[in-house]
Amino acid sequence: MSGSIKSLRALAAGAAATALLSLTATAPSAHAAPEAAHEPAPPTDCALPGRTGWTDEGHATDYTQFQRPLGTKHVLMLFVDFPDAQASGSTSGYYRQLAPAADWMKRDSYGRTRLDITPLNRWIRMPQDSTGYGFQRGITFEQHELYVRQAVAASDPYADFSRYDMIYIVPAKSASAISFSPTYLYDPTTAGITADGKRVKWAVTFGQDMWHWGYKVADHETSHTFGLPDLYAFTGTDYHHFVRGWDLMGNIAGPAPQHVGWERWKFGWIDDRQVACLPSTGSRTVRLKAVESPGGTKIAVVRTGETTAYVAESRKAVGADSHACSTGVLIYKVDSSVQTGDGPIQIVNGNPGAIPPSGCQDLDMAAFRTGQSFSDPATGVRIDVDSSGPLHDEVTITKH
Repeated sequence: MSGSIKSLRALAAGAAATALLSLTATAPSAHAAPEAAHEPAPPTDCALPGRTGWTDEGHATDYTQFQRPLGTKHVLMLFVDFPDAQASGSTSGYYRQLAPAADWMKRDSYGRTRLDITPLNRWIRMPQDSTGYGFQRGITFEQHELYVRQAVAASDPYADFSRYDMIYIVPAKSASAISFSPTYLYDPTTAGITADGKRVKWAVTFGQDMWHWGYKVADHETSHTFGLPDLYAFTGTDYHHFVRGWDLMGNIAGPAPQHVGWERWKFGWIDDRQVACLPSTGSRTVRLKAVESPGGTKIAVVRTGETTAYVAESRKAVGADSHACSTGVLIYKVDSSVQTGDGPIQIVNGNPGAIPPSGCQDLDMAAFRTGQSFSDPATGVRIDVDSSGPLHDEVTITKH
């Protein structure tokens, strides 16, 4: 699929062990009474530190190494062909394939992040054959940086790189050797790439998989430049068993692919005031507004350790999630110490016996409905779904 080169280096790592989770369906009255005597904890008490030194689900993102995911990001789109894989026709079809990523990002971020994509409407000839760059799962950082460096150098006479925050490099369809779409991320320990007096820190190098995944592959890869890990598995045979189609960083073509609320909080797309936090023992009842719709409280978080928490959010079949296979409360575990590709977010399946309709798979049916509850005896966490509406769900979160 996709991912940064350091993500690819993690292929040899084993998948993270999945915690044993206990699911029960009970009446809403079975949960403990909400705690009313104390002020709610500040949301920052539920923010988790990153512990991987790379892309992860922690809040302490290094915005020197990664892009801050707010405001307008000016993107230069380059089109490249090769001596052994020359382009025919114009670049316009390639641009149209990826350009909708800008509208998708704007809607996904509630307008807080915008991609201003400027195409350099000409084919740029690369100095090497397409087969010489090592675009396979064993591609190294050095090979990838060479590809980016040569594309920038060949384009430099026609573009002012000082005007852009990042670049997209799009290969000709005939270049079958450029197969997938890794992201080039800034490494401050290397000399790097400089053009027009500016360091080129971030680039998405698209492959032929862009014609399979569509424009959302640009949103997925750009999210890596914001510091997000991959949520699909790097090992095994079922690559999507962690989150299935509930997040863009998992299955790009999933039925409900908007970023989960936790990542929106990490990005600053939702504010602290939109987060309900339970960092220690107690109970809170929270009205959650659907992640797909602006405003309201977006996530309820129960912290369970230094780098772990459970999160509940309301997911509805609207907006970019209009094809969601199930709706209601999505519950998932976050571990900010887990490496990309090993399951830093894992969805809890609230309906493991459901038969998925056509186009859906087991975990796509995961949303909890009114009257259902989740409990994890190991951490003392319980989440009850009390009621539901067209754009909201009410939950009670408890920690014993």
